[in-house]
Amino acid sequence: MDEQKIAAYADELFTAEQKRAAVPPLSERESAMTVDDAYQIQLANIRRVCAMGQVISGKKIGLTSPGIQKQLGVNEPDYGHLFASMECADGRIDTSALLQPKIEGEIAFVLKSDLSGGAVTRVDVLRATDYVAAAFEIVDSRVAGWKIKLVDTVADNASSGRYVLGGVKLRVGDVDLPSVTMKLYKNGGSLVGEGSGAAVLGDPCLAVAWLANRLWGYGVTLKAGEVILSGAFSAAPEAAKGDSFTAEFSSLGTVSASFV
Repeated sequence: MDEQKIAAYADELFTAEQKRAAVPPLSERESAMTVDDAYQIQLANIRRVCAMGQVISGKKIGLTSPGIQKQLGVNEPDYGHLFASMECADGRIDTSALLQPKIEGEIAFVLKSDLSGGAVTRVDVLRATDYVAAAFEIVDSRVAGWKIKLVDTVADNASSGRYVLGGVKLRVGDVDLPSVTMKLYKNGGSLVGEGSGAAVLGDPCLAVAWLANRLWGYGVTLKAGEVILSGAFSAAPEAAKGDSFTAEFSSLGTVSASFV
């Protein structure tokens, strides 16, 4: 895809987020679009918002569990950037800035050293991780009706929206991540999702390694101090103003979010 088209699609997605007006799927209008094309669209907007003063706080891998892949009709992970402005430390999610949010329970890795080189292993992830914590990711597509294929979500910064980190911080060696279980509750008691770390490419550490290696191909490094969201344990329920959610993780405590 030529640079002019990449710039035009980047402009379209940027405007969609600013105006909270979703756009038709890119994949329906550009059938030859590749994942590499889509990532160049994403990077065009990453450079744009960084130039506007936004600060990258981490990276994310998404669409890792069978539940979320089935829900959205894709068959491999996506990947994107996180910004400091996306973190909601108090767990309050301002819905006025979002289009069509959904919520995912997952594990966040906070790194103490870089992951780079393109041959990152699970052991490398363990060594590079400062701590892990329970997390919510609030995903939000700028593509109308969540009618996405892989290229749509990659172009749209992996449908990134907001994130919330839980208060329990554990050394990664102190918890068996594949066996961690999660139950997701909505509005005080309704169970709307459950899963385990094994649903995340078999092990959330492997998901982080996959992300590090995939992004290295684009010259992007997972850096010390960054938050790495490793992928949802289950399908993502819709969220709207007035909703509240709590995820209970074995070993990692709880994380809560309210949509205001």
